[in-house]
Amino acid sequence: MSSNKKIIASFWVLYSLGILALVLVFYLIANGKMGYMPSFQELENPNSSLATEVISTDNVTIGKFYLQNRSNIAYENINANLRNALLATEDVRFFDHTGVDLRALLRVIKGLFVHEGGGGGSTITQQLAKNLFPREHLSKLQLVFRKLKEWIIAVKLERSYTKEEIMAMYFNTVPFSDNAFGIKSAANVYFGKPVDSLKIEEAAVLVGMLKAPTEYNPHSKKTEKASLQRRNVVLDQMYHYDVITKQQRDSLWKLPIKLDFHSETQTEGEAPYFREYLRLWLKDWCEAHRKPDGSKYNIYKDGLKVYTTIDSRLQRYAEEAQREHLSEMQKIFYAFWKGKDPWKDFKTEWRAIYEKCPHYIDLKAQGKSEEEIDRILKTPIKMRIFSYNGGPGEEIDTLMSVYDSIRYHRMVLQNGFLAVAPESGFIRAWVGGVNYKYFQYDHVNINTKRQVGSTFKPFVYTVAIRDKGYSPCFRVPNQLVTFEKGDPRFHLLQDWTPHNSDGKYGGTLSLKQALANSINCVTAYLMHEVGPEPVVKLVQSMGVKSEIPVQPSICLGSADISLIEMVGAYTTYANKGTHVEPIFVTRIEDRNGNVLQDFVANKNEALDEQTCYVMDELLRNVVLGGTAVRLRYRFHLMNDIFGKTGTTQSYSDGWFMGCTPDLIAGCWVGCDDRYIRFHSMENGQGATTALPIWAHFFQKVYTDSLHFKQEINPEHSFEPPKEKLTIEMDCGKFSEGKNKGSEFE
Repeated sequence: MSSNKKIIASFWVLYSLGILALVLVFYLIANGKMGYMPSFQELENPNSSLATEVISTDNVTIGKFYLQNRSNIAYENINANLRNALLATEDVRFFDHTGVDLRALLRVIKGLFVHEGGGGGSTITQQLAKNLFPREHLSKLQLVFRKLKEWIIAVKLERSYTKEEIMAMYFNTVPFSDNAFGIKSAANVYFGKPVDSLKIEEAAVLVGMLKAPTEYNPHSKKTEKASLQRRNVVLDQMYHYDVITKQQRDSLWKLPIKLDFHSETQTEGEAPYFREYLRLWLKDWCEAHRKPDGSKYNIYKDGLKVYTTIDSRLQRYAEEAQREHLSEMQKIFYAFWKGKDPWKDFKTEWRAIYEKCPHYIDLKAQGKSEEEIDRILKTPIKMRIFSYNGGPGEEIDTLMSVYDSIRYHRMVLQNGFLAVAPESGFIRAWVGGVNYKYFQYDHVNINTKRQVGSTFKPFVYTVAIRDKGYSPCFRVPNQLVTFEKGDPRFHLLQDWTPHNSDGKYGGTLSLKQALANSINCVTAYLMHEVGPEPVVKLVQSMGVKSEIPVQPSICLGSADISLIEMVGAYTTYANKGTHVEPIFVTRIEDRNGNVLQDFVANKNEALDEQTCYVMDELLRNVVLGGTAVRLRYRFHLMNDIFGKTGTTQSYSDGWFMGCTPDLIAGCWVGCDDRYIRFHSMENGQGATTALPIWAHFFQKVYTDSLHFKQEINPEHSFEPPKEKLTIEMDCGKFSEGKNKGSEFE
């Protein structure tokens, strides 16, 4: 008998210890002793503190990255179809439990032992806790503690909010696919309608996606069948709990999923191309940085403050300048192509574009023949297209076929514009295209490369001046230069002889005259003198990371380089030989204002000061009397400016790189398809397509003396070197004898 008493006593001791241990674990978790636990304030305000703010240098919030970038919706706007589908599928006892459903947990445990599908044990409130405070990749033991933590958070949420508020919060925080977050966004993305207009079968599709948005995405061809099956599971659950009748279920089962898909992206607000680039950069930053609890930062949930180098006023002026010029250039471009087919000689390229169209892909997947697809896509329908005549939104409603709309939008001139403060490297304005909603390809960032044309020529001149000691007055015959395939410096498979764009030759030109007028033969002579390898090394030291072929053709700008790299390289000329890498963020703070990281531009000495000064003089002459002279006579910009125009051989790319003491800006203009272009120098050159945008921008900046008189002042000038020059700059004093020794003597 005493033995039985001991056993019973031991049992109760162990039982009590187990209960005490469980209570202790819950106590420690609830008080944050076993990892991060949301505070009462965070539970009371789970959404308002979680948006990441993007702040300009003039202290304007130019954008926010919200919790899943969603728009919230109130409970009363969530229709009965959605509520019923959610309750029947996820948590039928939602209005009866207090955050944790013990009956559901027992059902799950029973299912484990009898190998039956007992359903999920997580309540809607627990799932909300997981959405608000998501899990990281955890071990099985960590997952157990995380689950207990979610129970506690769920109970706290139930104490802080009504059931209706919890359901609304849940619907507002759930992620879907296709950049849709929250039920309001999802209803519009997939069905093109507000939440309160969703039909039963549509609500079932969206609730079905909650289990695994990617696996049950109705818009993806790979998962549309799985989405249909999942929808029918939800409908069956709704029948099981008497939400719909058997007849309704059976008839709805037979219906296909009919989407009215509308992709939602960041198309509104200031600097949309920059903000998207920043968003991707921030995601990488968050991957590499940890919070005090060891988890990664999340730009959608952690309330970061990102202080950028963008000036909202300069950004606005850049966008206005682009719109003013390109809206007029577009008219000229359309007039040039009127009655002509730009794809006449590029049928293969056009076919590739056409077959990548989502409408074409959908019809092809439906088993339509080529003839049927062409008939459908060439039939005019009501649609909205980009147009400068559309006012602020730059879009109009029209009747047009999908086939013609693709051609129409491919013929829109695109633009990239970047302005940088040379000394700090701060990017002040970033324009990646003409309209982010319709054209999301960013023509500024480092992954977008185009042929740079004559904007590359200064690099060749720089090496020649640095290595040969040439004066701006040094004269070179304006005649053809041949690069022979046998010369080991050039890596050529055959001889190459570049020609002047105007076909004119003869006489001699000083380096100052040759660069001002962008004479190819003189640049070729300099390349022949110095070779391509030192030019490539110089360009790399000036921050260009794109691959540059070690071949003589680069002297005329055959290399593909991004706009941001080109502007960064030109900072060297504005900084007495010091290259400054452009940056766009100065610091990142957490939600409490603690600085997480400060940023400064990387700098390196790429050139000696004398060589840089000589190059500045050469580039200044481009504006004073060369290819950029219209800055003076047409746009009346009389301040200290140097720069270089650029035009590729086929007029596919127009460039202008312009420098002032306070601000450098680079501009590119062209179509995404390089064969859609002007066919003449008159309209196709960079001085016509790109330079006016630069000019309009600086006119606006200099007019706004209220904000920029100190920072960006037209009265500022570039300073000469402090040390005495060894290169003669005065052509009146320059000795022609210094030309002796060249092969053209």
